[in-house]
Amino acid sequence: MSKPLILIVDDEPDIRELLTMTLSRMGLATLAAENLQRAKALCQQHQPRLCLTDMRLPDGNGLELVEWLQHVEPSIPVAVITAYGNTESAVRAMKAGAFDFISKPIDLNGLRQIIAQALQLDALPAKKERHIRHTLLGESKIMCDVRSKITKLARSQAPVFICGESGSGKELVARLIHQQSPRSNKPFIAVNCGAIPIELMESEFFGHKKGSFTGAVCDKQGFFQAAQGGSLFLDEVGDLPLALQVKLLRVIQEKHVRMIGETQETAVNVRILSASHKNLADLVTEGRFREDLYYRINVIDLTMPALRQRVEDIIPLAEHLLTKLASDYHLTAAAKAVLQNYAFPGNVRELENILQRAVALSEDRTITPEDLALPGPKPARKTSMSGKACLENYLSDIERNALVSTLEACRWNKAEAAKTLGITFRSLCYRLSKLRIEE
Repeated sequence: MSKPLILIVDDEPDIRELLTMTLSRMGLATLAAENLQRAKALCQQHQPRLCLTDMRLPDGNGLELVEWLQHVEPSIPVAVITAYGNTESAVRAMKAGAFDFISKPIDLNGLRQIIAQALQLDALPAKKERHIRHTLLGESKIMCDVRSKITKLARSQAPVFICGESGSGKELVARLIHQQSPRSNKPFIAVNCGAIPIELMESEFFGHKKGSFTGAVCDKQGFFQAAQGGSLFLDEVGDLPLALQVKLLRVIQEKHVRMIGETQETAVNVRILSASHKNLADLVTEGRFREDLYYRINVIDLTMPALRQRVEDIIPLAEHLLTKLASDYHLTAAAKAVLQNYAFPGNVRELENILQRAVALSEDRTITPEDLALPGPKPARKTSMSGKACLENYLSDIERNALVSTLEACRWNKAEAAKTLGITFRSLCYRLSKLRIEE
């Protein structure tokens, strides 16, 4: 059986020799090129399984090789070697399509990990493509484009930022990217950044040693250690406090983490996937999110469309969900028409909640518009806005209607309703108390 072939591109003979020796000890065959022109010729002639390239070359740079391969031989992954601390070059390379990057001086253990992961990148088997299609439903063009992008992102190690409204399926997309990637046999750790008390965040993310603070009765792994070799999904990353954002940025850049109470850092090999229903660019402008962290986690972005943006998917999706909930129930034509004309502020999550409620209310396994009980338009208030009291009452009524309709759609699950509304659980409880809303 022939050895996998790796192409090394670097103008320094010592680096080429070091990499050749390291890869040979791993049982790999190598080719070496000293410039961009020679590298392109060898790629076309020998079809290597992986290309390792320095950024600075006599007749160009590694970024040009990445972009060229994306058009000519996209199946060949490229790992770019960058100068220590040159985050900008690394981000540019990964945006262009690089599989991963390695900083100088080269960490041989890190290099071996990257090579091992890259060699797992064969063409996606048909069953994996079917898994994506059967998991992320919808035949609209916008959803076909999302599935196509997931397939491409699974072949990269670049950080991905998934944006979209609450309930649109951001975590599902993150899981699919992980499941189709070379990291699929390693952990996928999902973290809701808005649900962790501020005083526990550092311990939860980075871990702690026994006795490092009051209550630390044993050593505890953090999220990064738990996700070692796999993917860490930071949901609602915009809720992270600035103090933790600084520490998170350093871990992502240096690929090392230090537990609370520990003096030594340990290497971590984790792919960062993140998501938010908030506009992170606006948070950066407002000074509530660090710009450097924003550019580090938003190397590649993927937008999940709202359900109302893909109306043609609503009925097939509803029928699929209904089959899972109660296979012998069906929607009437009138119920389908009502669903297609509803805006779904809570997206797919709200659709599932609506169907769960309809199954519970239906008496003959036939779901009608009455069983769906969708919130209708509220009648306009006919009072004049002549005084402050009237305005406050008017706004309170609007807020009360919005809260009650969302809670009803979520079957009075307050945590679910808070997520659908895009507010914290604490904020929801405060508003319910203020408006004296009870179940």
